Amino acid sequence: MDTSGKEKEAMQLMAEADKKVKSSGSFLGGMFGGSHHKVEDACEMYARAANMFKMAKNWTEAINCLNAAIDIYTDMGRFTIAAKHHITIAEVYESELVDIEKAIAHYEQAADYYKGEESNSSANKCLLKVGHYSAQLEQYPKAIEIYEQVATNTMDNPLLKYNAKEYFFKASLCHFIVDELNAKLAIEKYEEMFPAFADSRECKLLKKLLDAHEEQNCEAFTEAVKEFDSISRLDQWLTTMLLRIKKTIQGDAGDLK
Repeated sequence: MDTSGKEKEAMQLMAEADKKVKSSGSFLGGMFGGSHHKVEDACEMYARAANMFKMAKNWTEAINCLNAAIDIYTDMGRFTIAAKHHITIAEVYESELVDIEKAIAHYEQAADYYKGEESNSSANKCLLKVGHYSAQLEQYPKAIEIYEQVATNTMDNPLLKYNAKEYFFKASLCHFIVDELNAKLAIEKYEEMFPAFADSRECKLLKKLLDAHEEQNCEAFTEAVKEFDSISRLDQWLTTMLLRIKKTIQGDAGDLK
């Protein structure tokens, strides 16, 4: 694919969009005058240019275009579309530029806008990304707060409550890495808040891990993890967290084999 052609086209679109914004006069004038549609056209052009820059793997220009559109949409009070653009930027930072801190910031901003628009399930999706990466970056208190918040948001929803136990499980693991006693207290609190959690395989695993940790027993810890994994496959994130907990046991070899 000829990416240089795409890039050229994107540059032209971007310049055209800039021109439309400028020609709409002062921004507020543009909002209330007849040039409102000009500004909206400019936003669409920025988004199209961003897509072309993405195809050409010119990530920085793509992000600049999306940010330009976000500025206009937020001034217009169109927060849902601004949130979508923030997610696109977050995904570029996540997958292409691998700048996780920046990805987190854009997912958080998107979540805020969705919350303001009462789009709670979209907000929760963004928050779960923030929780996932915060824990990876060892920002456990932040991850715990997010997983607890999303679990509480979902446990009363008949369609989503099944997922709440997963979020309580993840919050418990983050607690466990920080402090064993904290984890014990948190698990008791979650069982009280959400009785279905108490009967879950996740909760039973946590209790076995707490016992193994208290006895400083690596074999028992690994055995419990293997048994759980044979029924519900552990993903990369869960494996990483469990390894971090296991490392706090004396004489640990650093794997889950």
